[in-house]
Amino acid sequence: MLYRTLLTASGMLWTVTAFAQFGVNGFVYGIGDNREFANSKMAYSQTIMGTQYGVEADFFPVEGHHLRLGFNHFFEFGADIDEQKPKLTAYYLYDDRHTTFSFGAFPRSSLANQYPLALLTDTLLYYRPNIEGLLVRRSWRSGYEEAFVDWTGRQTVTRREAFMACAAGSQTVVGPLSFRHFMTLYHNALKSEEQSDVHIEDNFAIIAYMNCDFSAMLNMPAAYIRAGTFVSTFRERHISTFENAQSFFGELRMEIPHFFLNAVYSCGDGHHIIAGDRMYRARSYMRADTGWNFINLDKIKGHFNWSFHLVDGYLDHSQQLSLIYRLEYKK
Repeated sequence: MLYRTLLTASGMLWTVTAFAQFGVNGFVYGIGDNREFANSKMAYSQTIMGTQYGVEADFFPVEGHHLRLGFNHFFEFGADIDEQKPKLTAYYLYDDRHTTFSFGAFPRSSLANQYPLALLTDTLLYYRPNIEGLLVRRSWRSGYEEAFVDWTGRQTVTRREAFMACAAGSQTVVGPLSFRHFMTLYHNALKSEEQSDVHIEDNFAIIAYMNCDFSAMLNMPAAYIRAGTFVSTFRERHISTFENAQSFFGELRMEIPHFFLNAVYSCGDGHHIIAGDRMYRARSYMRADTGWNFINLDKIKGHFNWSFHLVDGYLDHSQQLSLIYRLEYKK
C-alpha cells in the first residue's frame, strides 16, 4: 500500500512537471518527543520518535494560481514503515497579496498562525499533518481573518461522520496592542447503523485575548504578553446537557537569539476539547517552556525544548527535540 501510494504520487509529480512552470518543495523532519505525565495523570506518558518527510510539486500556469501535488509520511520509530499510512497532498491554491484560498488536502502549516494547544494539540502535526477541506484567508495592513473546514470522516457502517470548522484572526488596535481570537467547532456524528452506547458529540471553544508586543521596544526577536478568556462547551447528545466552561487565559514570551522562554496559564474551569491538549481539562494549568535553537539557518532548523507542566498542583515535564531540513526549487 505504501509503495503504491508513493509511486502514484511520483507519477503525478512527473506528469505535472513535464509541461509547465513548476517548483518543488520538500522537507525532512526529525522528531523526538518525550512526555512524563505520571504525577498529574491528566494525559498519557509516552515517547514519540520518528522521521516525517514530504514533497510537493507546485504547478503554476497563471500567476497566483497553483496546483500542488505530493505526499506526507510519518515513519514512527519502532513501527512498520506502513503503520502510519502516507497522506496524499493534492490541492488548488490561490494566493495574492490579500487573499488566500486553498481547496483539497493541504499542509496544516498553511495556517497563518499556530493555534493554541488548548484547541488543537501538537500531535495533529504528526498523525494528521494535512487539512482535508478548504481554507480562506483575507489579510490587510493591520490584521487578518482566516477560516477553514477539515473533513475528518464520511458516515459509513464502520466510520462516524465528523468535521472540524475553525477560525482565527488578528486586528491591531493601537501601537503594540492587538486583539486576537481563535475558534474551533467539532461535530462527531454517528455511523450509519445506530449504536445504543454511541452518541453525537458537539464541541465549541473560543480563546480571545489582547496582545501587547514589545519586541521592537526591547530589540528582541519576540517579546509579548497576552491576557484574555477561554470559553468552551461540550455536549454528548441524549447523555448530558451542554457542559459550559470559562477560564482566564494568559501567555508570556521572551526570545533572544538561540534561546526563548514561553509560559501559558489557564485558571478557572476545566475544558473538554476533543482535539485539544488534555492538560486543559484541569482547573489550573501552567506550562513553562525553555528552548534552545541550536541550528538556525535558512533551510535547516534545530530546536530543543524542555517543558514543565503544573497541573492542579502536580508537576510534570516533557522534552522535544526537532531537526528540520527544507528543500525549495523553482524553474
